[in-house]
Amino acid sequence: MELKVIVLDIDGTLYNSKREICKNTKDKLIELQKKGIKVVLASGRPYSGMVKVAKELSMDEYDGLIVCYNGSKVVNAKTNKVLFNKTINIEVAKKILNHLKNFKDLKVMIDNDGYMYVEDVYNCFIDYKGGDYNVIQYESRGGSFKLCEVDSLEKFIDFEPNKILTAATPSYLNSIYKDIEQPFKDEVNSMFTSSFYFEFTAKDIDKAAAIDSVISDLGYSKENVIAFGDSQNDISMLKYAQIGVAMGNAVSEVKEIADIITLDNDNDGIFEVLEKYFK
Repeated sequence: MELKVIVLDIDGTLYNSKREICKNTKDKLIELQKKGIKVVLASGRPYSGMVKVAKELSMDEYDGLIVCYNGSKVVNAKTNKVLFNKTINIEVAKKILNHLKNFKDLKVMIDNDGYMYVEDVYNCFIDYKGGDYNVIQYESRGGSFKLCEVDSLEKFIDFEPNKILTAATPSYLNSIYKDIEQPFKDEVNSMFTSSFYFEFTAKDIDKAAAIDSVISDLGYSKENVIAFGDSQNDISMLKYAQIGVAMGNAVSEVKEIADIITLDNDNDGIFEVLEKYFK
């Protein structure tokens, strides 16, 4: 079937290492939207951290879709209408937050209504690529959140979060993630979204499920979809799509299931594939 929907992860995929969109890729995506192709951004980022990217691609002019929180929420970029939203039950969220206290080097973050909440704003650094990295600042600024400190996230939370975000030095996170997720395997989804992020979302939520929940109402099917990604949380949508494309910089698990491996995110890997399939 004809490809009519382009689904793109942001960090490590659409964004290069300078956190910019390569010009050829941006121009091609705008050109294709003018011709009626639907563009979908699908990221672990919150909605507030994706709006700017969508506008840069003119998705607010062409009814593009924003799949945020790893598929927990879908929003129309033009109308800002929420098309899909599935959150974590409050009691389950409280249990997760209580359990996470057992891991002292783990940074835990939740967001709501323009604020990101943590228990210690000064416990913010992880070891990443050989240096100190302020992961709390990165996440709060990237999501355009005001940062707020509370004594206990477990006691504070009185809303159903779209996700619970944890961050840590990659080697430490890799050594503990199974202990983090094990008690809740039957209640929520959990996944790596980068080497230093591990996240919880509602049960049966992932990028593929969110995309599938909305595109059928627009007259599309998975046979119309080409998807691009680089990290573990992109695997579901690459498997779902008619054509799943792994970036050259993708982790090995993504490359193993992809139909195509393209150039990396610093060398117009997306543009190379779009040129081939959208003449």
